Amino acid sequence: MNIALIGYGKMGNIIERIARARGHTIKSIVDPNIKSNGVHSGITEAALKDIDVCLDFTHPSVVIENIKKVAKLGKNIVVGTTGWYDKLDEVKDAVKKSNAGLIYSGNFSIGVNIFLKIIENAAKLINNASEYDIFAYELHHNQKADSPSGTAKMIGDILIKNIERKNKIATERLDRKISPDEIHFASVRGGSIPCTHVIGFDSAADTIELTHTARSREGFALGAVMAAEFIKGKKGFYGIDDLMKNIMK
Repeated sequence: MNIALIGYGKMGNIIERIARARGHTIKSIVDPNIKSNGVHSGITEAALKDIDVCLDFTHPSVVIENIKKVAKLGKNIVVGTTGWYDKLDEVKDAVKKSNAGLIYSGNFSIGVNIFLKIIENAAKLINNASEYDIFAYELHHNQKADSPSGTAKMIGDILIKNIERKNKIATERLDRKISPDEIHFASVRGGSIPCTHVIGFDSAADTIELTHTARSREGFALGAVMAAEFIKGKKGFYGIDDLMKNIMK
């Protein structure tokens, strides 16, 4: 498979190594911040010539335009960039009009997505145990561009969907008493932390905590390459659940 990397930061470098190890070719790199022979400054027909799938790990401020340009050129794309989900309908429309294929996720790590299933099952149990309140927090490196993270939003959606007494995720700084129908989901940024998420269920008697800690970005990169393998040749709009169903079948 011929792959184009859109964005060549830390994730792009790891994806390149893992993709090559799985027998794929990194045929094109697009990054306007890198001035080097063979690196394209923008998404053009020449930059994506003979490309099967593009992988975007860039920035929320440019990802929508990147998706539209890739789709218009008839190429499929894996979107690992987060912070753009308020434009989901706009992106779906662009992909549909171009008859392209797209798969996106707030986190492509297979381990994280197994963790999300564990949270879903735990939330269904806690729904029937009203003595437990719920809290959550996430930690990321100091270069993380969005807050809360895409994974935090995914976790929040799962908790709200499955715990009837909770209707809202509060991610802002709280200088007030939290209301009974809210879950406070805090974000911390610092150092080189790849990714940590903690979900807590607390009662007067005890505390139950679920934690996922990434040791490196390897898991995210591997999942992204597997997503590229999944989306190759497909048309339409896909999410991480589609990939997980394909892997776990």
